[in-house]
Amino acid sequence: MRVALVTESFPPDVNGVAHCALQTARHLVRRGHEPLVVAPLANSAPTAPQAHESPCPVVRVPSMPLPGYPQVRIALPGRRLSAALDGHRPDLVHLASPFVLGARGMAAAARRGVPAVAVYQTDMARYAHTYLGRGGAAAWRRIRAVHAAADLTLAPSSAALLDLTEHGVPRVRLWPRGVDSGRFHPGRRDAVLRSSLLAGRELLVGYVGRLAPEKDVRLLAETSALPGVRTVVIGEGPSAAALRAQLPEVRFLGRRTGDELARLYASLDVFVHTGPFETFCQTVQEAMASGVPVVAPAAGGPLDLVDHGRTGLLVPPGDGGALRDAVRTLGGDAERRLSYGAAGRRAVAARTWEAVGDQLLAHYEDVLADRTAVAA
Repeated sequence: MRVALVTESFPPDVNGVAHCALQTARHLVRRGHEPLVVAPLANSAPTAPQAHESPCPVVRVPSMPLPGYPQVRIALPGRRLSAALDGHRPDLVHLASPFVLGARGMAAAARRGVPAVAVYQTDMARYAHTYLGRGGAAAWRRIRAVHAAADLTLAPSSAALLDLTEHGVPRVRLWPRGVDSGRFHPGRRDAVLRSSLLAGRELLVGYVGRLAPEKDVRLLAETSALPGVRTVVIGEGPSAAALRAQLPEVRFLGRRTGDELARLYASLDVFVHTGPFETFCQTVQEAMASGVPVVAPAAGGPLDLVDHGRTGLLVPPGDGGALRDAVRTLGGDAERRLSYGAAGRRAVAARTWEAVGDQLLAHYEDVLADRTAVAA
C-alpha cells in the first residue's frame, strides 16, 4: 500500500503531531508499505532531512513561523504537495492534525479520487481562545469542514471523540497513541541523576512538555514551594523566559530527548501535567510506562489514561492548590507511589507503537474496503 502522510509538523521540530507521524511512517515501513511524508520545512533553508529523522522519503514544503510562536510553522501555498502526490500515486492519504497543509492535502486527495483518513490531534479551538481570547467558533467551523471531507476521522481519546461528534464531525473512531515501553521503563531510574537534581531535598517532581500558555505550567508555583520538594521542568517554548521568572524554585532543564529523557522520567517520584487542553497527552503515558505515578487535570486525554486512585490522581483543571495537595498526598506515602507507578506501567506497557500501528492499518483497510464497495 502506498500512503501519503501529510503532517502540519515533523522532526526535527518534535511535538505530539510530529512524533505520531514519525511513528506511523516507521510502522508502515515495518509492515512492508510505502509511505511518503509531506511536511513543512523546519526553517527557510531547504535542507535534506537527516537519516534518523524519517524511515521514508520526506517532501518539504515552504513554511513560515507562526507570529508570536516561532516554534510552530505554517505551510505556505505551493505546488510541491500536488507534485508529491502525483509522484507517489498513493492508495490513501493520511492527514496528521489537518488545519492548513492538511486541508490542502484533503482537497488534493479529493481531486484525485483518493480516500483520506484525518487524525485529530490539536485542540485548535481552545488554543485560539487561549492566545486570542476569541476565535473558538471559527476554529471549530474550520475543523468541521476539513474533517467532514475525510472518509474517516480518528480521535486519540474519548474526550476528543465526544468533542468532534458534538461539533458535527461525522465518521469518527477512536485511535489512541502508542508508547515506547522499552525506552520508557522503570529500570532507567538513576540514583546519581536523582541526587544531583534533588540537591538535598526528598521528593523529585517533574513536568515534561512544551512551555506555552496553553500548558498552564505556572500552576506549579504552589507545588514547587512545598517543603522538601524539588520540581523540575523539561521542555522549551515561547513561555520559557516568563516561567523562569515566575517559578524561581523550579529547576528548568531545557529540551531533553531519547535515553536522557527516559532516565529523567524514571528518576521522578511524581509526574505532574498541568495543561487542560490535551487531546491525548503523550507525556502522561510515557511517565506511566516509566513506572511513575501521575497527577493530571481531569480533562481531555488524561481522563482515559489516569485511573484515579490506582495509577495516579486527577485534579480540577486550572487549580494549582489541588495540584499541590495531590503531590503532597503522594509525597507522604511512598507505598502508594510504588503501587500507582507499578499499576501505571502495567496499564500501558502493551500499548506499543506496533500494536496501535496495526490498529491504524485496520482503519485504513476499512476505508479502502468501503471505497471499493461504493465503486462496485
